[in-house]
Amino acid sequence: MVYFHWLIFIVYVCVVLGTMLTVLMDNRQPAKTMAWVMVLIFIPVIGIVLYFFFGQNTRKEKFISRQSMDQLTKRSMLEFAEQQNLVLPEEHSVLINLFKTQNWALPFKNNTTDILTDGTDFFISLLRDIGQATHHIHLETYIICDDPLGHLLADALADKARQGVEVRFIYDDVGCWNVPNSFFEQMRNAGIDVHAFMPVKFPAFTSKVNYRNHRKLCVIDGKIGYIGGMNVAMRYVKGSNGRAWRDTHMRIRGGAVYGIQRAFLVDWFFVDRTLVTNRCYYPMLDGSINNDCIMQVVTSSPISPWPEMMQGYVRILLEAKRYVYMETPYFLPTEPVMFAMRTAALAGVDVRLMVPLHSDAKFVEWASRPYIQEAADSGVKVYLYKAGFNHSKLLVSDDSLSTCGSTNIDFRSFENNFESNVFIYDSGMAQRIKAVFIGDMKNCVMYGDYMRTRRLSFTHRLWESFVRLFSPLM
Repeated sequence: MVYFHWLIFIVYVCVVLGTMLTVLMDNRQPAKTMAWVMVLIFIPVIGIVLYFFFGQNTRKEKFISRQSMDQLTKRSMLEFAEQQNLVLPEEHSVLINLFKTQNWALPFKNNTTDILTDGTDFFISLLRDIGQATHHIHLETYIICDDPLGHLLADALADKARQGVEVRFIYDDVGCWNVPNSFFEQMRNAGIDVHAFMPVKFPAFTSKVNYRNHRKLCVIDGKIGYIGGMNVAMRYVKGSNGRAWRDTHMRIRGGAVYGIQRAFLVDWFFVDRTLVTNRCYYPMLDGSINNDCIMQVVTSSPISPWPEMMQGYVRILLEAKRYVYMETPYFLPTEPVMFAMRTAALAGVDVRLMVPLHSDAKFVEWASRPYIQEAADSGVKVYLYKAGFNHSKLLVSDDSLSTCGSTNIDFRSFENNFESNVFIYDSGMAQRIKAVFIGDMKNCVMYGDYMRTRRLSFTHRLWESFVRLFSPLM
């Protein structure tokens, strides 16, 4: 029996060493590699389980063939070629080319946008457009809650399906873990084509639990598109403390809807293995929209060769001449992004960062504080949003470029999640997004002023620094 215990111990040590070797050979960022090594060393047994569920690297795996991607992109590429007098802004030509080369994110002009910063306004707008749909509705969300708002949206989609409108719906399996299967079965019974994104069923997809679809997209009749940060949940209308979550979503008409459509149909092929490429999903654009508002719909994922969204943020920060304003609910930046923020701030660029005063995830709040302090020390102006929870993800720079979508400034969004943002190259839109940021500043307290009112004990600071070590895994 004694020897049996030693045998178990030897097998366990071999498994841990083998796992460490795998982590090392993945050639990830050193911070992430060290974080996993610490987990494996200091959290016996549980560390192995955590790695099995959350640590395996999928970036080198190919879930969609090149041929299928070409077919799914064909329609939007044809329309790109047909655009007349498309002039790309010279100051952002490198960034545009980066996204076009890495992501097949084609730039489209002739766009109009409604910026929705209130959950009630967003859902009223979305439900109105769903009610007017005549051909198809494509909806994708990270979370849809089993609450009155979730049921209202499901009923609206079911009503259109009964009218003969094609309704396709994608939800993230992990994001909706607490939603009963009966909720989605009722949608299917109503004629809605419903799929979970990468369902986690032991043991087939257990290792993929860490790689989630965080996108929030909607396309209606190929003419109206939605992209942003809002999920489908009552908290966007009324928060747990009586105040609704603050978030930003965009309603777009024009060429960029093709980009949103392509992003959805790529995900649809992922979950349904059906190539949807018919011309009817890319209808002729509204000829009344004629402007030089250029947009790119950029997606990123853990299975693409490069972290496109992180590369874009780094490029924007290093190219900025005057200012960069950013809002994010979670601030756990990768080293390249933190380096770019420090470099820009130290070079005299007005870098401003807005994060919630209190997070909805306590461990994330503890882990983010040392990063916030580091950013503030380098000259970044940090604002803490105190009027509820700010879930908005946006960036604006130099009155010429802005972006909004599902991407947080954290390891998970840049490396682990399937994300989507629209990048907008237009002075008018940049100033509108800037006005949103300045409006949110009225509900903030400066980080420096806030910290002067607090006396953090050595134990508290030590705890935050310790939790930060695990930020690459959050």
